Amino acid sequence: MLARFAALVAARAEHTASRAFFTPKADRWEARFAADTPAYVSAVSRMGLRPGQTALDVGCGTGRVLPALREEVGDKGTVLGVDVTPAMLAAAAREGRGGSARLLIADCLRLPLPSGTVDGIFSAGLLNHVADPPAALCEWARVVRPGGTLLLFHPSGRAERAARHGRPLSPDDPLAEANLRPTLDATGWRTDCYDDARDYFLTRAIRTGGTG
Repeated sequence: MLARFAALVAARAEHTASRAFFTPKADRWEARFAADTPAYVSAVSRMGLRPGQTALDVGCGTGRVLPALREEVGDKGTVLGVDVTPAMLAAAAREGRGGSARLLIADCLRLPLPSGTVDGIFSAGLLNHVADPPAALCEWARVVRPGGTLLLFHPSGRAERAARHGRPLSPDDPLAEANLRPTLDATGWRTDCYDDARDYFLTRAIRTGGTG
């Protein structure tokens, strides 16, 4: 009981910190990063989604990738965008992304979805900011069907991001290959591709337990 309560308190603190950081930036987020949109669209094309499937963007922000996901799954598919910051989802709605997807306010560690109902998850720049990456990957594995896809993406590589912030690459970075591969293996995923290039980061993993 105490452990559960501590986890709840920690989750609420993380929500508060995330919302405090992103809320004042939400109105300017789209314009600031508009040039990255083609890279997001290209990344989505590597998910292997098919018409009629269900796609989820975890930490969707202003929803820049939602139209690309809709393009992949078609009119008969389902697209969901999840973010913990209401202001980001409000910005997504203003950008018209609600027409491409259903927007949900939710914690990425407690997705309001039944198990095994998603065919592909896209997540950009989120995993290395959550307090418990293995718990997040376990939760994402829960909602994805066996054989489904997880795509972790960022429009710049790890080294470029570290240099931009004036710091060296950390061996503790959860996105470092030596850390990410075993974490994926332990949480229900098989790494299919790891590509930490100068101008983008992309890892594709497949949900284990069968074929989809």
